[in-house]
Amino acid sequence: MKLLEPKEVLLEGRWIKTGGQVVADETSRRIEELISFQLTKLAASEDGWEVLYLDQRDGRYWELSYPHKEWHGGGPPSLANVNHDHVRRKYSL
Repeated sequence: MKLLEPKEVLLEGRWIKTGGQVVADETSRRIEELISFQLTKLAASEDGWEVLYLDQRDGRYWELSYPHKEWHGGGPPSLANVNHDHVRRKYSL
């Protein structure tokens, strides 16, 4: 698994059509690994479409979202670095 690097601030997954199927791209798979093995879940939005994580290695906050809510399951994931003000306003932390 490739860990988050200090210069990274946004990971946007995509879906790829291949052989008549739609599959997650490498970035989508990486996001799933990061939220499973590197990041610590802290909170979720009231509607459940966004989830806040903490990278304990560097103290940065990350928000998982599914920006294509009109697609099945919200579409591919997005993982964005967010600042403390955003965390305080949205998640009351």
